[in-house]
Amino acid sequence: MSEATSATIYAPGAGIGKAAIAIVRLSGPQTSSIVEKMAGELPAPRVARYAALRDPGSGELLDRCIVLYFPAPTSATGEDYAEFQIHGGRAVVEGVLASLARQSGLRPADPGEFVRRGFINGKLDLSQAEALADLIEAQTEAQRRQALRLAGGALRRKVEHWRELLIEALSLVEAELDFSDEADVDVFDRRRLDPLLATICDEIAVALQDNPASERMRDGFRVMILGPPNAGKSTLINALTQRDLAIVSPHAGTTRDMIEAHLDLEGMPVTVVDTAGLRDALDEIEKLGVARVFDAVDAADLAIWLSPEGRGPPETIAAATDILRVASKCDLARPPPGWLPLSAPTGMGLEALLAEIGARARARLGDGDSALFARVRHRAATQAAHAAITAASLQDKPLELVAEDLRRAAWALGRIVGSVDVEDILDAVFSRFCIGK
Repeated sequence: MSEATSATIYAPGAGIGKAAIAIVRLSGPQTSSIVEKMAGELPAPRVARYAALRDPGSGELLDRCIVLYFPAPTSATGEDYAEFQIHGGRAVVEGVLASLARQSGLRPADPGEFVRRGFINGKLDLSQAEALADLIEAQTEAQRRQALRLAGGALRRKVEHWRELLIEALSLVEAELDFSDEADVDVFDRRRLDPLLATICDEIAVALQDNPASERMRDGFRVMILGPPNAGKSTLINALTQRDLAIVSPHAGTTRDMIEAHLDLEGMPVTVVDTAGLRDALDEIEKLGVARVFDAVDAADLAIWLSPEGRGPPETIAAATDILRVASKCDLARPPPGWLPLSAPTGMGLEALLAEIGARARARLGDGDSALFARVRHRAATQAAHAAITAASLQDKPLELVAEDLRRAAWALGRIVGSVDVEDILDAVFSRFCIGK
C-alpha cells in the first residue's frame, strides 16, 4: 500500500454552510476504529445507525447523527469507508472536523482524493472519474445526461471491447514471432489477422464519425451577436436573458466590450456574446472593442449578423464562421429574402431565433444520450489508435512492425481509461474535484 493510500482521510462531503444535513466522509485503514471511538460502536455494514457522536479525547457530545459504515472492498473507495450524516450547522460541522483533526493518523483529504482512491482500487476507470467531475459541474439537462451516460461506463465498455480485439490480433502476431518453430503452434495465416483488424478499424471509425463533438458539451455552444452600431445587439441579448444585461442607447458605440450570457436552450448549454458595433471607431477604447470582436469570432460556433437594413457582414467575418443573418427592427421594415425576421423589443421572431440556435447547438454538440467522447484527449487517443491499426493493416509489412503498431493502438486506448501509466493525466483530473469528493 502506498503512502498516499495508507493514510485515513476525512472531509465534508458537501460545502460547509448552513444546511439541514451535512455529510462527513472517512476512508482508509483507521476508519472502523475512529467510528467506534466516536459513535460508541461500529454499525453493521451498510446499515444506517442513529448514534451520539462524541469527541474521543474529551467525551464531549458533538451531535446525534446517522452513521454508515462500508467495509473494504465493497465501498466507493475500495477501502473501509464511513459517513457521519450530521446536522448542517456550521458549528456542528466544524466541531466534528476539529475532533477528527486531533486523531492520530488522520489527515484532511486532498481535492478529488476519495474518487482517486476509488480509481486506484478499481471501482471506476479514468473516463468515469472525469464524467463524475462533469456531473458535478453540469448546468443543463444535456450536460447531465452526457455525464451520467459516461459515468455509467459507456466509453469504458467500448474501449474494453476494442482492446480485447486488439489483444486477440496481437496474440496471433506474437505467437508467430515467438513460437513459430514450435510444433503445437498453429501456422500463421494473414487471412485470420486481416478481418480482425478490419473489424476494429471499422468500429472505431464509425464511433469517431457518428458521435458529434460531445467534448464540446462541457463548454457549450458559443454564439456571437455581430452587426453595425445601433442594430439592436444589446436589445437582443437583453431579450434572450430576460434582464437588463447590456446598456441600450440610441447613441452609436455604447457597447465597448464583449458581454457574455449563459442560456439553457432545451437542455443545450449556449453562451451568447454581445459585441461592439462594427464600424470605423471614433476613439481608442471603441477601436479596442472592435478589434476584440474580430479576434474572438473565429472561436464562435455561430455568428448572428444583425442588421436592420439587410446589409451583409464583412467578408472577413463571413468566411470565418457559420453566419445566421437576422433582420432586426422588422416591425419597421420588411426583411430581405432569406433573412430571419426579428423585433427584439416586441418579441416578434424571438422564438424562431431561439429554435434555430437550439437546433444548431444540438447538431454541433449532440443530445448527451449518445455521447462517447467527453474530453478532447478521449477523441485524440481514439484517433491515434485508429491510425496505428490502419498502419498495422498494410500488406507485406513485417510482423515485428505490425506488432509494434498494435501495441501502440492498445496503449492509446489504455490512456483513455487509465490502464497505463498516466500519472500526469491523473494529477490534472483529480485536482479539479472539490474537497470531499
